[in-house]
Order: sequence, then C-alpha cells, then structure tokens
Amino acid sequence: MKSFVIIIILFFCFQLVAQNNTIPISSFYKDQLYAPQKKGNYSGGDFLPISENEYNLPAFIADSSKQYYQVSTILFKKHLIELKGEDYYFTISPVMNLAVGKNKDDDSLAPKKFQNTRGFVVEGDFFKNVSFSSSFYENQARFTEYQSTYFRSLGELYPAGNGYSAQNAVIPGGARTKPFKVDGYDYAFAFGNIIYKVNKRITLKTGNDQHFIGAGYRSLLLSDNSLNTPYIQGNIKISDKLSFVYLRARMLNLLRRPYTSSAEAYYEPKGFSVNYLTYKANEKLVLSLFDGGVWSKGDSISSKKVNGMFYNPIPFLNGSIVEKEDLFSLTGLNVSYAVTDRLKCYGQLATSDFKSTGYQLGIRFYNFASFKKALLQLEYNNVPSSLYLANNSRLSYSNGNLPLAHVKGNGFQEFVGRINYEYQRFYIDVKLVLYTLKDHQNTVLNAFANDKSIVSGNIQHHTYEIGYRFNKKINLQVFGSYLYRQDNATSSPITQFFSVGIRTGLINHYNDF
Repeated sequence: MKSFVIIIILFFCFQLVAQNNTIPISSFYKDQLYAPQKKGNYSGGDFLPISENEYNLPAFIADSSKQYYQVSTILFKKHLIELKGEDYYFTISPVMNLAVGKNKDDDSLAPKKFQNTRGFVVEGDFFKNVSFSSSFYENQARFTEYQSTYFRSLGELYPAGNGYSAQNAVIPGGARTKPFKVDGYDYAFAFGNIIYKVNKRITLKTGNDQHFIGAGYRSLLLSDNSLNTPYIQGNIKISDKLSFVYLRARMLNLLRRPYTSSAEAYYEPKGFSVNYLTYKANEKLVLSLFDGGVWSKGDSISSKKVNGMFYNPIPFLNGSIVEKEDLFSLTGLNVSYAVTDRLKCYGQLATSDFKSTGYQLGIRFYNFASFKKALLQLEYNNVPSSLYLANNSRLSYSNGNLPLAHVKGNGFQEFVGRINYEYQRFYIDVKLVLYTLKDHQNTVLNAFANDKSIVSGNIQHHTYEIGYRFNKKINLQVFGSYLYRQDNATSSPITQFFSVGIRTGLINHYNDF
C-alpha cells in the first residue's frame, strides 16, 4: 500500500489534468448511469464506481435551467464552492441527512427516531491526469426496532470467557458505533481516493472507499453494504474489447484480540483481492469474469504476512493452489445485455469452489409506457446458505462484520421491484422487497457467530417516497417516506415508519433486510 502511494505522488510531481473523479454509487446515480443518454448509453464492465473520464455522467445529467441569482445557481446547479483555473478544478459541498420519524405503534413516551448526519465532500482535478476526493460524515441516530436489532447483532466482538460478546453496533455503509443518549448511536466515517490516469489505457487508484459490481440493485459479487476500506486499484484497457481491474484491499473482522499493549486491542485484519476481466463483445453484450478472495493475515493471537499469491493478477489461479485455511475463494460471472437503449437485462453467477452457487437475474426498463424519466427495475436473487462461508470462519465473505455482497448474507431468495419517476424536480420512488428465508443465520459470516439460530420464513419490505430534488451534483433533496415491514420468520413486530427530512444522497445505507 505504501509503495503504491509513493508511485502516485511521483506521478503527480512529474506529470502535468481532465476530470477523473469517480461517480457516486448511490441508487440515484446508478439509475442515471444505466439510463439512456443523448450521447450514448454506458456499456462498460459494471465495476463501480467508474471515473468521469470513462463515462461523463455529470455532464449528461447537468441542470440546464436558467438561474438569475447566485444563491439559486448554487442551490440548483453548482457545488457550494467551485474554484477553477487553467490547471485545476476544485469543489466543496456540505453533505447531510437530517430526518425525523415515528413508528405508527410507538406510544407518546417512546424516544423519537431521527437521523442527524453532517459533513462535507471535497473534490479536485489537477492538470490532465490527477484527481482526488475526500469526504467526512458525523452521525447520531436512533433507528426502528428491527434495524437496531440487526445492527447490534453485528457489533464488534470482545473476548468473554471461552467465546466473545457483542458490544455496540455496526451500520451498513457506515461504521461501528458507540452509544448515544437513549437507544441511540454515535458514529463517524470518511471516504477518500486519489486517481492517476497514466495514459489512455491505464488508470491507478488508491484510497479508502467502497465498490460495487453489477447493474443490479444488489450484487452477489461485491457491494457497498460493508464498511469502506483501504485499497489499491489498477484499471487496464487491454484493447477496445478487453479490460482488466486489479483490486487489493485490507479488511477487518471486528473481533478484538485478547492481548494488547495499547489502550485498545486491535481487530483481526484480512486481505481482499479481486481480479476482474471484462470482454465487450459489442455495444450490447458485456461479459465479466470475477475472481475474488479473502486472505488470512493471522488469528486472534498473532499476525502473519499474507500469502505471496495474494498479489497474483492471473484470474482463477489462487483458488486452485492456495490452501483453504489461508484463502476463501469466490468466483463469478457478471453479464449485461442492452436489448434497446431503454431496456437492459443483467445477471450474475457466484460460486465458492463450485460447491455452492447463487445467481441473479434482472431488468432495467427506462421511459416505459411513454413516461420520460421513469424506471422499472425487476430483480431476483437466489443465495444458498453456504455460498459465502469459509472453512476457516475468519475468512468468510465479510468486512467489519457485515456481508461483502448482499445485505441479507446467506440463505434466501429475494424479489426486488422498483419504480421511480421524475417530473421536473419532483420524484416518486417505490420499492418492494420480498424474501423467502431458508436456513438463514444473521451472524453466520462473522469470525465468531454468537447467534447460531437458523431462521426460515418470509419477510416483506415496502418503501414509498416522494420528494423534490434540488441539485443533481450532490443529490440534494427533501423527502417524505413511508416504510412497511412484516417479518413472519421471527418475533419482530410489524413496522410502519413515517419520516421526513433533507439529505444529500451520495452513498447507500441499506435498511431493506
């Protein structure tokens, strides 16, 4: 990691820039990425986030309205601060999620549910080749009962007797927490990256960020559900039809080691590798092969250097020669086919040693029934109970005690239906998620599973949201939403949750589990 940063700095010093910053991978920007644009549809390998030099989505969705005052121009069209020069472009914007809500069945004495997120995002482009991004989020929140139960079940683990006890909680797409007032959570997290475009064929990236593979609402290969993580990445365009992504990252089991000489015991680290080869058959059909691995870097007592094959760029070689106690290997296929510029079919296949296999099928249909700026998305996911489980439990497919792929982990079938429609600046977003659970365990992907209970049954999750989007550059919006959740697989009560607020929707925080 250090050597990669040094290389980036050297390139920065000796090279004199275009826009290379990454496009956010929140659902709004993903929906826009696959939508038909006047300058052509995106038809890449679906390894997100992509850079603006790969597909200039911000330019395609830029607000063209006329504004006559500086305040309204900033509110609707620009970042709060924009500095431009011959060799640089620098922006600063606030980020927020300020919302209050109430469960229908809460009594008058129940603590109010809320989300209080404040922060900033800074981006910069220098000369022709270098870009950077940095953001920080400070949060306090109180969630619904089913969310809090889930977040606490995945809390950091401390040694206790012959096992471990969970403390605090972990927020998907966020961070581990500490208590805040009554039943509340306090947590903070940051993202950042540096991008250097060496030439037309090679782009180097490093930072602390999340990734997502696929055109779906979910991913069975790699998603932004877990915590952000330090990484290095190389994107290589081998030819017009063939490209390759090399990703290496350092991840954590939130399991405290029993011995420490510092004020706080360390977590258990593990390595993560992805080799991702994409073949673009034509403008309609794109096929990508995924080779992912979670690597041992020690146990609860001691650390060790990662196996040297961790750095191997040749796909599918590691799983055949590295021992299972040192590596959990996940292989897969990502496919997308553009039937028309408005209709895209996509799918994924994921397998661990060809003993357990999950799959995804889905469609994105834009501007259906003559409604411009409308999206219908239908998706089916099938994940068996053992797909992401490793022989060595410390190497299961997770990071920060959260699943690396689907938010629900293992042991389910899922149907997702989404409809969203935008008229001028107003929008409506409807989402239906239906689960059928079979041999499901909430904490089974943790290094140590406290809850070994097996759950089967059905969950239905509905979300209805209406709002007004001010600014697409930071996805600033005011909204009102209604969430309905019924779970007959556990004793959880029915949730009917109403909320209103204002937010900048740059990242995803999944609550549909």
